[in-house]
Amino acid sequence: MSVTQFNSEQLNVTQGISDSTPSWNERMHGEDKLRRHDHRSPFQRDRARILHSAAFRRLQAKTQVLGVGMNDFYRTRLTHSLEVSQIGNGISAQLKRKHPDLAPLLKSNSLIEALCLAHDIGHPPFGHGGEVALNYMMRHHGGFEGNGQTFRILARLEPYTTHWGMNLTRRTLLGVLKYPATFSSLLIKTPHPDITNFRQLQPSQWQSVKGVYDDDQSILDWVLATLNDTDKQLLQTSAPSSTIPHYPHLKTQNKSLDCSVMELADDIAYAVHDLEDAIVMGIVSLSQWQQYVVEPLAKLTDPWLIYEINRIGDKLFSNEHHLRKDAIGTLVNGFVTAISIKQNTAFTDLLLRYNAVLEAEFAQTLEVLKQFVYRFVIKKPEVQMLEFKGQQIVMELFEAFACDPLRLLPQNTQVRWQTAQTENNSGMRVIADYISGMTDGFASKLHQQLFSSKNMGLVDISLDR
Repeated sequence: MSVTQFNSEQLNVTQGISDSTPSWNERMHGEDKLRRHDHRSPFQRDRARILHSAAFRRLQAKTQVLGVGMNDFYRTRLTHSLEVSQIGNGISAQLKRKHPDLAPLLKSNSLIEALCLAHDIGHPPFGHGGEVALNYMMRHHGGFEGNGQTFRILARLEPYTTHWGMNLTRRTLLGVLKYPATFSSLLIKTPHPDITNFRQLQPSQWQSVKGVYDDDQSILDWVLATLNDTDKQLLQTSAPSSTIPHYPHLKTQNKSLDCSVMELADDIAYAVHDLEDAIVMGIVSLSQWQQYVVEPLAKLTDPWLIYEINRIGDKLFSNEHHLRKDAIGTLVNGFVTAISIKQNTAFTDLLLRYNAVLEAEFAQTLEVLKQFVYRFVIKKPEVQMLEFKGQQIVMELFEAFACDPLRLLPQNTQVRWQTAQTENNSGMRVIADYISGMTDGFASKLHQQLFSSKNMGLVDISLDR
């Protein structure tokens, strides 16, 4: 049922939002900050905390798709996140125009911006290669996954507070939960081949569980505490993945409205803007575009898509920069304006009942673009070589730290490791936290200082941060 079919007897949206607002605005740790003339909303404060965090700044030196430092044109994790934020704002504006009765649910642009700015904050150095490496090294200690790490940084690690991370509102934390269930509830144990050397590790055999770490169960419980039992159970419902080929684990099926907006913004930015980078770098060609995008979409029936898909390639691959930018803007606009809201009446809470979705043929088109980028950019041997190299760096760093943490870890990280040893008899999560927070350059430099015979002078003291 679409929202345009609602009537006043079915629900009073404004009243429902009013009833739920106080609990969604709560923070794990109460705050008594009395800042002078500070009239910001809770979500404006959340956005500011994310924007000014060290974890966010480090995104400027983390790989998005192409390696950091290969060229000064294309996107890093930080510029990607800024673009996702802009697209998220555009989606929110469109939804408020299309569904004015639901506008109170989307009244805060700062909330959507906060989610979009934060969505990649947990991704480790060297892109997918770093994630696979950490997941392998944490295979007996709860695994590793970028989205789970994002949740952990926001709610526990970033030193805005002593123990509660950035101490964000409950609604903001709900919004970053793309997979709102724990590692152990989603893990399907499968046999893995024996590996006697890190160089034998194949990413396809060590796919991460997409969820929240069991270590952070208490935070997840707090975020979901205001939901009734039915909503909570339905939100955490999982099933085998229908969208990721050969994915071995269970995957959650539902998310909040805010999260659905953020996820669509991320997908659009990935498919369109990373495509732009690939075109400018000469990685993909017009003939490939015709064969792997235009031809698979030949049976579309939407008039706008038929017209644009069949003509926009000439602009995308033009030597005229302004024509390419116009084509990229056209694609982004097409996707953003094709998004509407659907409802799932099984949910009681309005933030869960509604989700943003793409019209079917636009969703099909976006998936074709994502697969195009994946096939010709991400799977490009030169890109995979960089991932492989980063994968080795991360595993060797982890092995070194795990071998003698009180000798090699920075002093402040040693304290966390010792505390973890006392509390749960394992400091491996602390090592994963430390390495995942590194930029590509920082990890490479540290690896060189640990393992290279060159530059045998003192280790750079800036590594103790």
